[in-house]
Amino acid sequence: MSLYGDIHLSPTSDKWDEQMQVSRRMVGAAAIVLALLFNLAYGGLAAMFNYPAILRQPATEVLAQFSAGGPVLILVWYGFALSALLLVPLAPLLAGALLGDKPFNSIGLGLAITGALAGALQGIGLARWVFVVPALAAGSTDPAGSAGEKAVETVFVVLNAYGGVAIGEHLGQLMTVLFLLFGAAAQWRPRGGLAGNWLPGLAALAAFLVAAGTGEGLALVLGGDTGPFGLITTSGFLVLSLWLVATGIGLLLSRPRQSAAI
Repeated sequence: MSLYGDIHLSPTSDKWDEQMQVSRRMVGAAAIVLALLFNLAYGGLAAMFNYPAILRQPATEVLAQFSAGGPVLILVWYGFALSALLLVPLAPLLAGALLGDKPFNSIGLGLAITGALAGALQGIGLARWVFVVPALAAGSTDPAGSAGEKAVETVFVVLNAYGGVAIGEHLGQLMTVLFLLFGAAAQWRPRGGLAGNWLPGLAALAAFLVAAGTGEGLALVLGGDTGPFGLITTSGFLVLSLWLVATGIGLLLSRPRQSAAI
């Protein structure tokens, strides 16, 4: 059984080639959809919630603005978390699409595993806004008084530090960096030159920016300035989105019997 279904065809047959072409195109379309969903949700959060700048504001302000967003804001957060989780199944499929009949070599396995971990870690981190923060936001206005509100704020700060900064932003982004580097390796053409290797170059640039952005979590715990890191991280994920779209277009335009590395 192959990565693309229960087909027992020779890799050199025309039928196999047609199956691989269809599979690559489906994966390409999925990569584009993921990038679009991610950016639509991100844009919605930026407009409705002043994301990501709001994350470094006092807990009372964050929870008050979250409550003001209502159910619509929760659904946007759900879409954002879903866009991260979609990378879990997409990563191994992308490995197969880029590496053709060798999806289980070291590069393919690295691409599949790190991509799935990146999606899972970031999805877990983002899910707190859907399933935990609403209760905290409701509790922050509890008539019990300042003691109850202080307890809610403390829980929110700890939750944000662990689920958000540690799991989602730091570990998730580190796995994203490795995913991008394996993606660049899968697309690299030894004789392609600069013109033939712009896609892996784009992946490497995204990896560099996302890696630099992980310094924000360390800066937070060390009491340093986090100012530039937010912009760097945002830029990194924007380049990642461009890479996904460009890779997806390349797979959609792929032709039979051409190399899967684009």
